[in-house]
Amino acid sequence: MPHRLYKQFLENNKKWVTKKLQEDPGYFERLAQGQKPPLLWIGCADSRVPANQIVGAEPGEVFVHRNIANMVVHSDMNMLSVLDYAVNVLKIQHIIVCGHYGCGGIQAAMGNTSYGLIDNWIRHIKDVYRFHRVELDAIEDEQARFDAFVELNVKEQVLALARTSIVQAAWNNKQDLIVHGWVYGVGNGIVKDLEVNICSNEQLEKAFQLDF
Repeated sequence: MPHRLYKQFLENNKKWVTKKLQEDPGYFERLAQGQKPPLLWIGCADSRVPANQIVGAEPGEVFVHRNIANMVVHSDMNMLSVLDYAVNVLKIQHIIVCGHYGCGGIQAAMGNTSYGLIDNWIRHIKDVYRFHRVELDAIEDEQARFDAFVELNVKEQVLALARTSIVQAAWNNKQDLIVHGWVYGVGNGIVKDLEVNICSNEQLEKAFQLDF
């Protein structure tokens, strides 16, 4: 059965290529010429949250980084490399941190079960809970607390992005760049704009503002 599924993916690829070429014979030739996406998407690795489809974008329009619970960890060289390339080479104009309701990483951070190696990653998410413990513990309904945690985590990651030297250097160089926070509803397909938008390090606490 697993082998049959693997083969089916390859067959699906051939059908997709044929369909795209029938619709637009020059489609892949144009893609091969390079990319100039206006948007960097930092989202969760969850298979139900496909960045391009959610915003109705075509290949080449969204630069994507994904990890468990859409985290921005300052020691994560993978994330920082994607961010640096997107900001300084592609000159993207918008960065969206997109979480989603029902996130398994967030749910795991609400409990004490050990999941193995991933516990080390979940600890970063637990820090967000620690920062907002009073607010979250005051929410009696467990589902409402879960949803609030998802939203607060996105807001914290937006701030973490804005605090990076990469983003602040871009602002110092007068580059048009805005960081946004969204949450996606897996159950209804709707994006909730958390209305947390940062476009200058002046919006950060003084301790995080870098002088260049």
